[in-house]
Amino acid sequence: MTNETNTGNYNTGDYNTGFCNTGYRNTGDYNTGDCNTGDCNTGGCNTGYRNTGDCNTGGYNTGDWNTGGYNTGNYNTGDYNTGSFHVGCFNTVAAEKAYYFNKLIDKAEWDAARKPDWLYEPSPNTWVASGNMTDREKADNLTYETTGGYLRENDMKEEWRKAYAGASTEDIQAVRDLPGFDADVFEQITGLDLRENPAPETREGREIEIDGMTYVLKLKGQDNGH
Repeated sequence: MTNETNTGNYNTGDYNTGFCNTGYRNTGDYNTGDCNTGDCNTGGCNTGYRNTGDCNTGGYNTGDWNTGGYNTGNYNTGDYNTGSFHVGCFNTVAAEKAYYFNKLIDKAEWDAARKPDWLYEPSPNTWVASGNMTDREKADNLTYETTGGYLRENDMKEEWRKAYAGASTEDIQAVRDLPGFDADVFEQITGLDLRENPAPETREGREIEIDGMTYVLKLKGQDNGH
């Protein structure tokens, strides 16, 4: 079955580029599911080949959210893991400890901690339908007429800022309470300073004008030369 929005043959669904796809917005061949890039995927939002599951980056994964290849399990970074949450290769059991904020933390402790929804709101990509694309976006993504839009790469620091702006005080505190939380690491990744009492901004050298007179600020206790 073909559709005028498809590029290729034997597609079932809309906005497919390739052959023998079942679903929507697939780029590649023999995909079953939606928004796959690659070939022979079963599931959704896979980048790679022969994945069974969702949101895999890599190939030949059975499971979800793997980065790597040949994993049976979920959330692995690495290859040939049959457990979950591993960074490495050829593991057959679920990890008892994992790195969080650059520290080895008990997985059970991490799993028991409350993770507020705003942590999962930032996304590296956003699907932009053709009707919402700018002229520049259309010029830079010439396949939009076939696919019905394009995947925009987001500024992750801006995505984190927007998520933070919508978070409650309690949900922000829940992040500080995560096992191993490190404000420096979190700020490096997200651009957000979650220190409860941030160091005051240094204003030394700033000029201010009062009643027509200009003053240069000095740190308290310093010799002003008088």
